[in-house]
Amino acid sequence: MLICRKCNSSYSSAEPRWRCACGGVLDLVFQSAFDTKQIANRKPTMWRYREAIPVGYDDNIISLDEGFTPLLKIEIKGRSVWIKQEQLFSTGSYKDRGASVLISKIRELGITEVIEDSSGNAGSAIAAYCAAAGIKCHIYVPENTSPAKLAQIKAYGARLYLIPGTREDTAEAALRAAEKLYYASHSWNPFFLQGTKTFAYEICEQLDWHAPDTVVLPVGNGTLLLGAFIGFKELMAAGIIDNIPKIIAIQSAGCAPLYEIFKNNPNTLLSVRVSNTMAEGIAVAKPVRGLQVVEAVKQSGGHFMTVRDHEIKQALAEMGSRGFFIEPTAAAAIAGLGKYLDQANPTELIVSVFTGHGLKAAGKCNKLTGG
Repeated sequence: MLICRKCNSSYSSAEPRWRCACGGVLDLVFQSAFDTKQIANRKPTMWRYREAIPVGYDDNIISLDEGFTPLLKIEIKGRSVWIKQEQLFSTGSYKDRGASVLISKIRELGITEVIEDSSGNAGSAIAAYCAAAGIKCHIYVPENTSPAKLAQIKAYGARLYLIPGTREDTAEAALRAAEKLYYASHSWNPFFLQGTKTFAYEICEQLDWHAPDTVVLPVGNGTLLLGAFIGFKELMAAGIIDNIPKIIAIQSAGCAPLYEIFKNNPNTLLSVRVSNTMAEGIAVAKPVRGLQVVEAVKQSGGHFMTVRDHEIKQALAEMGSRGFFIEPTAAAAIAGLGKYLDQANPTELIVSVFTGHGLKAAGKCNKLTGG
């Protein structure tokens, strides 16, 4: 069942609806359950958690064998931390998790044409899975999106629209187009979060069905953070883990609306001044589920932190020197992780993430590292 966060209206999940009639965002109410012993014998993809993913029939599943990315222990600031290698997905970012579930559900609903707006990674993922499903796809992106991401979207056969102005201008253009076509939005559509929640499932399984103490994640629209929070809550409700990790949310200082909400405690999104930031993937001034993201962080006992571009640049260069080619948005998480470690309890088990591959922003990474 789909429930509106604004007016509490409900809709069947079999209805092709991505937004409430009142304009509010929808959450999916879904009973998740699976047997951890059965999972151990299944193929190492995120679909090993099949019973926890709300797609009715296996024939509708669109999968590129995504998921079960490595969880690697590395040393940062003299501390051992775990990093989830989400840059190793087929399209180069964690967005494949959400795209696989969302496009599978869209196929189940019989929808043959969709639109999506993105700073690049979500657009690439939606375009790829639409290609695999034979669904016609229109992707709206800001005109300053990294050329590598644009080339990737085009390669999947999607129709690409370059929108002048801000990331918010792009979202508004997509919303207008969504009056006629189904909106396969990674931020509006609740089925996308049903894919990103498998991030939490995999971490706990890779830690022998224990939850970490802390998870450090970059946040723009918050689709990874919300998905992870949903996943950890479901695992705890099922009695599989004993705690929900504290979530440390990282935003760029150049675009930090959720940090401002957390710090000032308003009940509406603040108007923030957006400056240029190299972390384009989290440069979202008005995240659709912003208040929901802040509430998830609060419920976890976590908080928000910001990083500046020079700190992102340093993290990008350090990870490159250690063999990891990541995009600037992923480096923002690592920069934030470094700052968090200065205050962390020495006994904390901490997990963070490489959200996207450096090839997604190769030109920008080359300039930043002096190439």
